[in-house]
Amino acid sequence: MISRRTFVNGLAVGVAGSALSSTAKSYAQILGANDRLNFAINGLNGRGYAHLSALKNNSKTARIAYCCDVDSKILARFAGAAERELGYAPRAEQDFRRMLDSKDVDAITVATPDHWHTPLAVLGLKAGKHVYVEKPSSQNAREGELLLAAQEKYKKCVQVGDQQRSSDYTIAMIGKIHDGYIGEPYLAKAWYANTRLSMGTGKHAPVPENLNWDLWQGPAPRSEYKDNIHPYNWHWLRRYGTGETLNNGTHEVDICRWALQAEYPESVTATGGRYQFKDDWQFYDTLVTSFGYKDKTISWEGRCCQGMKVYDRDRGSAIMGTKGTVVIDRDGYDVYDWKGKQIDKFRTGKTTSSSDTLGIDTMTDAHFANFIGAIKGEAKLSSPIQIANITVTMLLLSNIAYFMDRTLHLDTRNGHVKNDPEAMKLWGREYEKGWEVTV
Repeated sequence: MISRRTFVNGLAVGVAGSALSSTAKSYAQILGANDRLNFAINGLNGRGYAHLSALKNNSKTARIAYCCDVDSKILARFAGAAERELGYAPRAEQDFRRMLDSKDVDAITVATPDHWHTPLAVLGLKAGKHVYVEKPSSQNAREGELLLAAQEKYKKCVQVGDQQRSSDYTIAMIGKIHDGYIGEPYLAKAWYANTRLSMGTGKHAPVPENLNWDLWQGPAPRSEYKDNIHPYNWHWLRRYGTGETLNNGTHEVDICRWALQAEYPESVTATGGRYQFKDDWQFYDTLVTSFGYKDKTISWEGRCCQGMKVYDRDRGSAIMGTKGTVVIDRDGYDVYDWKGKQIDKFRTGKTTSSSDTLGIDTMTDAHFANFIGAIKGEAKLSSPIQIANITVTMLLLSNIAYFMDRTLHLDTRNGHVKNDPEAMKLWGREYEKGWEVTV
């Protein structure tokens, strides 16, 4: 096994070799190549397709040099789609470490399993790359602190994939809320509903020939391969994932926090359970969280195995104030007066669904355009790690409150749990030896 530490210390120097030179020549022939940023997409089974679409739709300022995935079947399928979509073939790599060594890459995108988000983002920063990392930007709260420190040290752009932060109508509505549109906002409710099926009970099995299981696990402590983890159900295992709260709640709670101009709360309470199925799922399928502040409250309700809508929406955020309410999601918004009478609405003309795991949309296109603009010094990041990490940490604390089965009281300066050493043991994680995240 080649550890991350061994790699960083020099084993990969020159890996790209002559093959890269021929690839670079082919890119040089693309019209305007020297004016565009070279991207490498990492993690290709789901959200990576949204990255492909967004970069294609920003082709005047970006091109894709690499696509990387530890599963050769997923990699081949994505590489074929990329060539058809783009009209040229990005270099396909099963081992992302070869991509990191390439001087042809300006920025990386991270759509891998959660346990790889911060480790790969930090490695990208160390290699001199700008980073677009999907939510959650960290698998545990300590990693969030490490990613913040790495961005500060290496001075590259780090954009987190909260794409609604780049939505024109959302930006406009949040601005109106801040200007008193619904009076003083004091209560925000976020929710997500889906009808996910059971992940079943996995069996130990030989690792498929197409999967680099060692590299897939990366920073996570080693375990035997089971047949119900890859490529998606890792979300529900604490070793790799973060549960539905971080998988989807990150988006809606971020809107609530933005609207209320809220930072770290004073307290976090979370209750719920795994009710729908009995299987290998280690998180809840239902969770209700309350984030308490002196003068406001944010709540999160996640029901990933019970599809009852709220405000006729699978997912969304309701911002309530002294004069009215705004209900907003990825498809538009509705505005109500103090007594609940509708007074305004807006629709994008498209309908999204909580069952969509790709999320290809104009918001993602705009979020990538913002990221590219920031790299070029022409824009301010919509969701820089400094802002996004607060939301992610709050929701990771929601998980801690659930597993500890008690209210957490926080230091509002950094989100640390006060007077509860047992809870703070869940602030970080154990790493496979040699794969620790270092700045």
